[in-house]
Amino acid sequence: MPVITEIADLKRIYKRRVPKMFYDYCESGSWTEQTFRENVSDFDQIRLRQRVAVDMTNRTTKGEMIGREVAMPVALAPVGMTGMQHADGEILAAKAAEKFGVPFTLSTMSICSIEDIAEHTSAPFWFQLYVMRDAEFIDNLLGRAKDAGCDAMVLTLDLQLLGQRHMDIKNGLSAPPKLTPPVIADLMTKWGWGLKMLQTKRRTFGNIVGHAKDVDDISSLHSWTAQQFDPRLNWDTVKEYRKKWDGKMILKGILDVDDAKMAAKIGADAIIVSNHGGRQLDGALSSIKMLRQIVDAVGDKVEVHMDGGIRSGQDVLKALAMGAKGTYIGRAFIYGLGAMGEQGVTEALNVIHKELDTTMALCGERDINNLGAHNLLIPKGFEGEWV
Repeated sequence: MPVITEIADLKRIYKRRVPKMFYDYCESGSWTEQTFRENVSDFDQIRLRQRVAVDMTNRTTKGEMIGREVAMPVALAPVGMTGMQHADGEILAAKAAEKFGVPFTLSTMSICSIEDIAEHTSAPFWFQLYVMRDAEFIDNLLGRAKDAGCDAMVLTLDLQLLGQRHMDIKNGLSAPPKLTPPVIADLMTKWGWGLKMLQTKRRTFGNIVGHAKDVDDISSLHSWTAQQFDPRLNWDTVKEYRKKWDGKMILKGILDVDDAKMAAKIGADAIIVSNHGGRQLDGALSSIKMLRQIVDAVGDKVEVHMDGGIRSGQDVLKALAMGAKGTYIGRAFIYGLGAMGEQGVTEALNVIHKELDTTMALCGERDINNLGAHNLLIPKGFEGEWV
C-alpha cells in the first residue's frame, strides 16, 4: 500500500483508477470554474497564528453537529453518483464514517439506496433531498428516510435548475456509463474499477428506479430526471418541508446574508454555507469568504456549517476558527473512495484528523471548541469590498 500523508496522494491514485467520466464529474465546476478554483485557493489567504509554550497534552477534537457528538466537526457531504466512483461507494463511505465517528450524508442522486445504507450501518445517517416536481415521490422518499432512521434532512436550495458543467456534457455523463468508443477505450485502462462494478447489482440511481412512478429502467430514468428539478422552489416551499419533516433540518446552499436570515426565521436547525462545490453559479464568492459575514448575521440563531474547498485539516481549522460549527468534505473523501474503497475514505479522514489535531496544537489550543478568530491572521479586505 502506498504511503498516504496528504489528500493529494489519494487524488493521484484516484485519477489513475476511476473512469475519466466520473473523475471529471468530481473534479470540475460550472462554466469557467472560477468559483470551483477559488473555493480552494481562498483558504490560502488565511494564515495561522502560532503560539508556543502551551501544554499540549490531553487534546481533543471532539465536538457536536446539530446535537450529535462527532470525533471531529467534519461530515461526509452528499455527493451524487458516489457508487460510480467505486462499486457500492455510498455503503463503503457510510461504513467508514460510522467507524470514524463522523456523520455520513446520502444524496438523493445516490447509486446505493436509502435502504442499502440502513442495512449496512447502525449509526443514524443524514439524507440530502432535492425539491422535485413529483410530490408523491418526494413524500415517499421522506417516509423511506424516516423508516431508515435518518435523523437529519439536508434540503438543498441551490439546484432549482442545473448549472452548465462543460465536462459532464462533453463526457455524456450517465450511470451506468453509455458504452461509446471513447468510454470503452477509457474503461479498458480501468479494469480494476470494472471488475468491482461487475460484482455489484447497484449501477444506477437506487433511490429512484423502482420507486418513482413509471421509472423502471435506464431510458425511463433519463426522461424522468430531465424534468424533475423544480424551478418553483421558494421560501414557502421550504416552510412546507419544515412541516413535513419532524427531525433535524439542515438547509444547504446558503451564500447570502439575507438568505441566511430567512433560513433562521423558518426554523432550520443548521445552514450550510455552500455554493455546490462551484458547480452551480460560477462567479459567486467562495464559501470561506462568505462564512464570517453569515456567522456574524445569524450565528446566534442557527448553527452555521460550511462546505466547499476543504482539502486538509488546516482548512477545517480555519473554517471553525471563523465561526463554523461544522464542516463537510466531498471531493476529499471521494478521492479516497475511488483510490481504495472504504480504506481510502478512512485514510482521508485520518489525514484530515491528524492535520487538524497537529495544527490545533501548534496554534496553542487543546480543545477544538475553543478555536476562534484569535487563532487566525486574516488579511484586510479578505471578504472584498463590493458595490
